[in-house]
Amino acid sequence: MIDQGSEARLGLLQTRSGPVETPAFMPVGTQATVKGITPEQLRATGTRMVLANTYHLALRPGEAVVESLGGLHTFMGWDGPILTDSGGFQVFSLSDRNRVTDEGVTFRSHLDGSLLELTPERSIAIQEALGADVAMCLDHCPTLPAATDQIGDAVRRTIAWARRCKEAHRRSDQALFGIVQGGPHADLRAECADSLLSLDFDGYAVGGVSVGEGRDLIREALTVTTHLLPREKPRYLMGVGRPQDILDAVATGIDLFDCVLPTRNGRNATCFTEKGYVKLRNAAHRLDPRPIEESCECLACRRFSRSYLRHLFLAREMLGPILASIHNLTFLHRLTSKIRVAIAAGRFVQFRLEVLEALGP
Repeated sequence: MIDQGSEARLGLLQTRSGPVETPAFMPVGTQATVKGITPEQLRATGTRMVLANTYHLALRPGEAVVESLGGLHTFMGWDGPILTDSGGFQVFSLSDRNRVTDEGVTFRSHLDGSLLELTPERSIAIQEALGADVAMCLDHCPTLPAATDQIGDAVRRTIAWARRCKEAHRRSDQALFGIVQGGPHADLRAECADSLLSLDFDGYAVGGVSVGEGRDLIREALTVTTHLLPREKPRYLMGVGRPQDILDAVATGIDLFDCVLPTRNGRNATCFTEKGYVKLRNAAHRLDPRPIEESCECLACRRFSRSYLRHLFLAREMLGPILASIHNLTFLHRLTSKIRVAIAAGRFVQFRLEVLEALGP
């Protein structure tokens, strides 16, 4: 179902581990855990699908260990859908520790300096061993800003690697998504999308955004990319978790999101609310009996005051980051739930404007 006045749409992503209503947000569990949060607590926030990372799990504990213990779902005690990143983001984030060639990427481990060779075939083999419901193609995510010819090389490498991923993929119970690169260049994004569509992936991601650029450049990349992707398949915007960016992206037809922002902000005492951020370390909360947000039903807001949460952070007690992370995840899942309701009612455009106005600059 597509909203009137925008490209916002309702969907249902079917996976081996169950369906996911979209638009939906996926918390990041890089190392088979969303930091500090148990699977039961995660489920209570509204989480239905999580993300884990190929590069990190290949280094520690190793995909063979995870596979021998029943796969990622059993290993981490999560029975819902799991998506695994390919390791492509680490091409960007660990650019000082890797070397990229047409064959693949050679990483020098951030743990012990050992070498990890990650080719398209190896990335797929790791993700199949982990047993993710959705696997991602290995892509080349360039560091921005970059010269047009450098971004063009990354696009052509991404296309070649996608073909090799498709050929290497064997699990019929695991979806495989391609990733569109191209930076801010409409022609390169169109070239990448056209080539990936010919390979007929189960879904498509928009990559190369949220790598340091502002909201305007994210919107520009979406404007030139999303309409190129097939309507009948899921669309995933990688690495985006600000409420404003989610609202913008849903308006262009994006279905899935992931980001470390809600849990990273939570660990740093910053919480989402419908009226903007609350910074729990501020002295204004020293005697504040209110919850983080009056309308929220998360564990932190049901049980604890801003004053108590501030105390936890100042005392460096681990409960503070856990509760703030639970609140932030609950906030984003509540937002995406409200988005789905607004789309179903045909009023997403107005809903988006109302939320953006309340959030403030």
